[in-house]
Amino acid sequence: MPGRPGYSVAMEKVTWEYATVPLIDHATKQILDQWGEDGWELVQVITGPTGGLVAYLKRPKA
Repeated sequence: MPGRPGYSVAMEKVTWEYATVPLIDHATKQILDQWGEDGWELVQVITGPTGGLVAYLKRPKA
């Protein structure tokens, strides 16, 4: 939507890459901070097939 902060027409043509990352309860923040420093954006956290948490991340492809 034009006029919305952070909106760019060019963003409509971005190609994304995705990653799934298992999260460790006592280090969740550190894990997400590290991936964030590498340009990854958290999309969702769900319970994985074995019961642990799994983070889904995305970032624009270079």
